[in-house]
Amino acid sequence: MTSSEPDPAGPDERTDPVVGDPVAPVSTDYTAEGVPTFDFVRDRIEGRAATAEGRGVLDAETPEGRTLAQQEADRDAAARDRLEQIRRSMGG
Repeated sequence: MTSSEPDPAGPDERTDPVVGDPVAPVSTDYTAEGVPTFDFVRDRIEGRAATAEGRGVLDAETPEGRTLAQQEADRDAAARDRLEQIRRSMGG
């Protein structure tokens, strides 16, 4: 169809959307006052909990995670040893 041909649907039966036409309201996660809904908050909390759990699993089960955990344990042991040296040097 070219621009010179009439619209087969006719002028009262247009098929293309026009600016200003009513649109169905978009479902949001906030009330009209801007407060998050309970479902939105629950989904966010569950998502964060799942992410944290997944990170914990990966840290425990991957070589990189074990290496980081071992490095942290080594640092903690070194800190305890150094603290004990300081206490001994102060006579405590």
